[in-house]
Amino acid sequence: MLKANWPCIFLTLSLVLLAPASRAQLPDFTGLVEQNNAAVVNISTTQKVAANEVHPQLPEGLEIPEGTPFDDLLKRYFGEGGPGGPGGPGGPSGPGEGEPNEAKSLGSGFVISPDGFVITNHHVIKDADEVVVRLQDRRELVARIVGSDKRSDIALLKVEAKELPVVKFGSSEDLKVGAWVLAIGSPFGFDHSATAGIVSAKGRSLPSDNYVPFIQTDVAINPGNSGGPLFNLAGEVIGVNSQIYSRTGGFMGLSFAIPIDVALQVVDQLKTQGKVSRGWLGVQIQDVTRELAESFGMKKPQGALVAKILPKSPAEAAGLQIGDIIEEFNGREIESSAALPPMVGKTKIGESAKLKVLRQGKRIEVLIKIGMLPDEEPTMASRDEPESGDKLSRLNVSVANPTDEQREQLELPKTGGVLIVAVKPGPAAEAGIRRGDVILRIQDQTVRDAKHFSEIVKGLPKAKTVAVLVQRRGGSQFLAIKLKD
Repeated sequence: MLKANWPCIFLTLSLVLLAPASRAQLPDFTGLVEQNNAAVVNISTTQKVAANEVHPQLPEGLEIPEGTPFDDLLKRYFGEGGPGGPGGPGGPSGPGEGEPNEAKSLGSGFVISPDGFVITNHHVIKDADEVVVRLQDRRELVARIVGSDKRSDIALLKVEAKELPVVKFGSSEDLKVGAWVLAIGSPFGFDHSATAGIVSAKGRSLPSDNYVPFIQTDVAINPGNSGGPLFNLAGEVIGVNSQIYSRTGGFMGLSFAIPIDVALQVVDQLKTQGKVSRGWLGVQIQDVTRELAESFGMKKPQGALVAKILPKSPAEAAGLQIGDIIEEFNGREIESSAALPPMVGKTKIGESAKLKVLRQGKRIEVLIKIGMLPDEEPTMASRDEPESGDKLSRLNVSVANPTDEQREQLELPKTGGVLIVAVKPGPAAEAGIRRGDVILRIQDQTVRDAKHFSEIVKGLPKAKTVAVLVQRRGGSQFLAIKLKD
């Protein structure tokens, strides 16, 4: 008589019974799409460009056969007939020599008021001569640009219409990592395409967007989705799709949306004053790494490390110092440097903010009056390579005193600092110090000149991590140098 394998039978029955329950947990987006499709719009722009500006070319070796459903799309992006074809790069037809061409681009947007206000991305309508909004009912309306903000990548448009369908707003603050979200937009011009995924992270800082704490998702976003809405399961807009991270130009699972709370603050200012004003401290900051935390005697890496203070700034007036670590802003903890700019940016200009700062091992409070962020932030300066230097030091670097001309080029103080003229394998090279850097400070000591630099380095303890303030291409940052035994 055969014996029943009860554990296997029990496991099989459990999986069968659990399968419908697992499927039941997956969201149904059909109702959400039906309710919101009409409020999502396609945005196309036209811009006159010089005759010598050509269409982008397909990657080398990539060929797409003719007669595909994507012919119109390829003509729109790569010229008539594609690269090398009529109207494309090197093609025989098109405007005569010297005559301007018309460049077209596509994006998405969504209606926020029945009388025709529409949100999209700044980069969608940037430099456009004409912006056309196409509604779900196929109407095409020429839009007026009410205002546009490069730093947040938000633009506000207005079309002449009444009783338009609108979206509902949620709160990006209430959004949780792992929550389901859905995007509707026009990727590659395919109107009202819906894609879904989950929230991968919140508060992401991207190199070119310091004032936006992005929502990261794995929702499929492609060219044409920009400016479209990101919905939660309640059918509320919680973000504006803005950009993707990609090494190929296509979707790779990393999409970034502007939180709707940030977008609506920008829209309100664009409506009332046509531009956006932001709070400003006037500091350059960086993250506190594990090595830097060790050098500053911290138990764990956190806060925003002040690497540079701009002249005539609120930070200078309040007495902030290079090497200060800002741990709290108005009672809110700063886990990383990326968290500080959005907090400052949305603080009202003229208000006083309370900072909790770690300075030379002691925690102090600094009261600072928030200023207005300048239209153009300080740019990085170019530099000439130094010509001569001192002998190699214990850090295995050679230094020289900057000339007056170099100080002017590098935007250095009239005195202090040494120029790195050579870097050999050793502690400095391992920390990332390069030829052409300027060392301004070691731990709590400001470097006066090359002789003082040598004295400081000789007196450094063995087998210890020290913080070194380096100026590079106009920007300042701390590097942690691990000294050998």
